Amino acid sequence: MRLRHLFLAALLVGAFVLLTNNGHWRVSDLFQPFHKNTQIWSAPETALGASLSSDEQNNIDVYKMARAATVNITSIVYRENWFFQLYPEKGTGSGFIISEDGRILTNRHVVSGSEQLTVNLADKKVYKARVLGIDSRDDLAVIKIDPKGKLPFLRLGDSDTLQVGQKVLAIGNPFGFEGTLTTGIVSSLNRTIQPEDGRPLEDMIQTDAAINPGNSGGPLLDSHGAVIGINTAIYGPQGNIGLGFAMPVNRAKAMLDEFQAKGRIARPWLGVSVFPVSGNLADALRLPTEGGLLIQTVERGSPAAEAGLRGGPQEVIAFGTYRLRAGGDLIVAIDGKPPDSNDSLRRALDRKRAGDTIELTIYRDGRTQKVRVKLGEAPQTL
Repeated sequence: MRLRHLFLAALLVGAFVLLTNNGHWRVSDLFQPFHKNTQIWSAPETALGASLSSDEQNNIDVYKMARAATVNITSIVYRENWFFQLYPEKGTGSGFIISEDGRILTNRHVVSGSEQLTVNLADKKVYKARVLGIDSRDDLAVIKIDPKGKLPFLRLGDSDTLQVGQKVLAIGNPFGFEGTLTTGIVSSLNRTIQPEDGRPLEDMIQTDAAINPGNSGGPLLDSHGAVIGINTAIYGPQGNIGLGFAMPVNRAKAMLDEFQAKGRIARPWLGVSVFPVSGNLADALRLPTEGGLLIQTVERGSPAAEAGLRGGPQEVIAFGTYRLRAGGDLIVAIDGKPPDSNDSLRRALDRKRAGDTIELTIYRDGRTQKVRVKLGEAPQTL
């Protein structure tokens, strides 16, 4: 046993002498078998640029095309403090160019009350802007800059053909981070939301593409790069997280057609809010079971009020979270055609201009009658 220990000791001493007599010896050489020619991280087998999926490439192509026409809008509003002193308050939002001469589409609330508007383009050029017209009903506005040359612009698609599940892309300036892209799908259609100012926004596009403060007024695009909506609102428990909503672009197209025809946005005005009823709900309200659009409110001084249309004096719980006013006129036909959806009246108004007449067939007190209403011009309030 003692001889074995002496042999092992001699072997270790001999190895030590051999290594220390080598002029290139280092302590780290003892660990070479564990790291020599070995890398602690690894690269993908295929280069990233060569492995883009068709969907990723589509996102990139749409972004490159649309980014140049998406703008950042800064508004200055003067407010009064407790000491009755005016101070400037800055707000930011998004918009997008719709013509090479500098017309820009955005939300009304992005420019509302502004004393000064500034538009920052993707190429960092900055312009002063002026408001050409606003549409309070749909929270839309058209503003104008005067560029030195022709600008890239976006083309407007068709929001009436949208389907739930369709891919969408949103571009804007959330929280001031310019040129941000988010993607998602159309989560639902024909949503109605109630903003803080009390005006309901109807038939909105709901999307899970992330929309945050600063995105308002920016484009919601389809996979071909056509604008199908204007990012407008967020619904969530904390205001800046939750569901995103966009105004359908066909509502904006109707507004722009009116502007082109008259040089201003003079939307037709009826002055009613309606709620669709049919089937069991209509029967419970003692209305024809084929239903129609039940008038909820009639605005004072509106064309509807002058024509004698009536809203509901009674408020009842209809179903779910909806609150319904009963007892008003039931619209069973619009220009001779029964309403086929909750936006039938809106679509009929979009085909008309201020000064045109609309014929409504209503059910009141157990009988039907026709009421002709000369449409007014929607009030313009910035």
